[in-house]
Amino acid sequence: MKVSTVPLLLLGLLYVTSVQAQRVIHVVVPLCDNEHQGIVPVPGFLGNGLDTERNLYWGAAYGIRTWFNKSPSWKRVKVIKAPTDGILERIVWKHTTSNAYLVADAYDGRYIEGATTDLLRYAAGHQELLLKLDTLELRAGGAADLLAYCGHDGLMEFSPPSPLPAKNTTRRQVIILACMSKTYFGPPLRSTGAEPLLWTTNFMAPESYTLDAALEGWLKNEEASAIRNRAASAYAKWQKCSMKAAQGLLVTGW
Repeated sequence: MKVSTVPLLLLGLLYVTSVQAQRVIHVVVPLCDNEHQGIVPVPGFLGNGLDTERNLYWGAAYGIRTWFNKSPSWKRVKVIKAPTDGILERIVWKHTTSNAYLVADAYDGRYIEGATTDLLRYAAGHQELLLKLDTLELRAGGAADLLAYCGHDGLMEFSPPSPLPAKNTTRRQVIILACMSKTYFGPPLRSTGAEPLLWTTNFMAPESYTLDAALEGWLKNEEASAIRNRAASAYAKWQKCSMKAAQGLLVTGW
């Protein structure tokens, strides 16, 4: 009996597609810092920009590290201490039901300007990073598929770096969870050629539930409006505000 090669070819194509479908999200997190950032002071243990264990945006209950370590949707792969100057800790998680990886960098709070510059350089496709983790290789930084920033909006205090043009035509999307990020990040982000998937119109709490909700929609290839609504729903739930208020705060596009 002659066996058709079509099913085998289809299986081969599916395998190749699955191998090529790796997606990388890179999140920049300047740690909350009472001393070096122009924020309303928080309790000292939350606002110590050197304390990864308890910092508001990293080790606290709704911080990136704690939230994604506890999430059933993500499994921690690697913790790297001080991978480079200014970054205290880098953590990599893998999504449990897709070939997606989340890379998050905790910056020393005093280096918020450097964190902001890195985010904008990544958005323009510059500063590509090849992360080698045992047998795993990830393309992060300017090579990531999605970029995010969670923390204080330092552009309220300092000027953005010189505009960077896009390095290539690759479509990059950016989430910026910081107070009034559309106003302050808008001009420098536009020059990078990146697409603002989610950012804010007013003051906000840049906590991890908002990012997590947006990522789930992004991983399902949802439209930007649906991703924005997921994020707004999570923000309304945890901040105990109305959906209308959350939708007015969290917006997508230009």
